[in-house]
Amino acid sequence: MKLTAVFEKVGDWWLGYVEELPGANTQGKTIDEVRENLREAVQLVIEANRELLSQQIEGHEIIREPLTV
Repeated sequence: MKLTAVFEKVGDWWLGYVEELPGANTQGKTIDEVRENLREAVQLVIEANRELLSQQIEGHEIIREPLTV
């Protein structure tokens, strides 16, 4: 699966977000800056989601496995 990055020019700024991942968004003065910031934002959202889930499932019997879509 590939994610979709969306970039929008607003005044002097570029905004960027990922359609499929709410919370992954950023801004910057150049599109290259926004692309790099967006990669970092995606990583941070995924790390935060993993941490939240880790807290919720503590003490539960779970199975983790890769998922390809």
